[in-house]
Amino acid sequence: KNPPDRRVVLSPEACRQLLDQFKELEIIVEPSPIRVFTDQEYRDQGVEVSDRMAECDVLLGVKEVPIEALIPNKKYFFFSHTIKAQPYNRDLLRAILAKNIRLIDYEVLTDGKGKRLIAFGKFAGMVGAHNGLLTYGKRTGQFGLKRMHLFKDYAAAKAAYQQVNWPKIKVVVTGTGRVGIGATLVLDDMGFQKVAPQDFLNNTFDSPVYTQLKVKDYVKRKDGQAFVNQDFYQNPAEFESIFQPFTQAADLMINGIYWDNAAPAFFTLEEMQGPKWAMKVIADVTCDIAPVSSIPSTLRATTIQSPFMGFDPHTGQEVAPFQDSSIDMMTIDNLPNELPRDASEAFGNQFIEYILPEFYKEQSAILERATIAQNGQLGKYFQYLQDYVG
Repeated sequence: KNPPDRRVVLSPEACRQLLDQFKELEIIVEPSPIRVFTDQEYRDQGVEVSDRMAECDVLLGVKEVPIEALIPNKKYFFFSHTIKAQPYNRDLLRAILAKNIRLIDYEVLTDGKGKRLIAFGKFAGMVGAHNGLLTYGKRTGQFGLKRMHLFKDYAAAKAAYQQVNWPKIKVVVTGTGRVGIGATLVLDDMGFQKVAPQDFLNNTFDSPVYTQLKVKDYVKRKDGQAFVNQDFYQNPAEFESIFQPFTQAADLMINGIYWDNAAPAFFTLEEMQGPKWAMKVIADVTCDIAPVSSIPSTLRATTIQSPFMGFDPHTGQEVAPFQDSSIDMMTIDNLPNELPRDASEAFGNQFIEYILPEFYKEQSAILERATIAQNGQLGKYFQYLQDYVG
């Protein structure tokens, strides 16, 4: 995957734990010059490092496998980014079907109630919050902050936060799932005070503050009926945004929602052009690309190497960042890769706890619900992708 991703599913310690626990298990780690854990770290745990991938039954990766590297007739686990019929991965899913590969996607490994069992979302939120403040500091010149990927781990970043003299900043965080939890953890560690949404809108503060919005805080039913959470998830097109007051009160937005294509955007280009617009920086962790997006200024994903872009709301075009007339965007789409060691260790723990036991069941509902392709056909729950691959 390019740009390269340094994360892994199983750390050296996790591999050792599995080898000790399951005597019949064999683990082979593919050699890699870029992985956050070196080949030697795996060897030090007694794990084989070899390119004998063709001998393996199951292959575990993180990002999409290049089409030319896919091995026919295998079982693969990775984030395929195909379940929303993403155009850029259409050929990948076609190749998986043609090569008779069983593809199990981490994004749809869920329990019986539909709750995800394994994810990097918390770390996306953590790095997203860090990078949002980093962007704001660069734009205003009020403070400096080192890039997250330059710290060894989050503990080192947390220690650095104590040395920053934070100005009076108002931050609005959207989402209460894994991403929102990660973002607010960082803001708490930075020393920001959490306030209720209405206090955030109506009051001024002498210290940095943030508010975290639930769905009912930023959408309402178009017909005026009472808000019901489940109603929104089942019928998002029947709702409209009530987020505008926060665009006039916040300096920085950290967006961490899961967005349905039929749901309303937070705001419009016309609202971004208004005289009361206050937000200088948007850290869009969700990173759905406009025009089908919750943030109309997310024109593309930025990268860890080049994390910032400016957006001119009057032209709707990308411009150079850090200009008074523009809004600065941070839209990296692989944020956990800036905390690869912490993120990999946590992800591996989830995999071992929730997913690996399913390997030993004759029939696993969890694995079946996450099987996008098998035996040259789309999985039971992904028949809606037939036109996508047809």
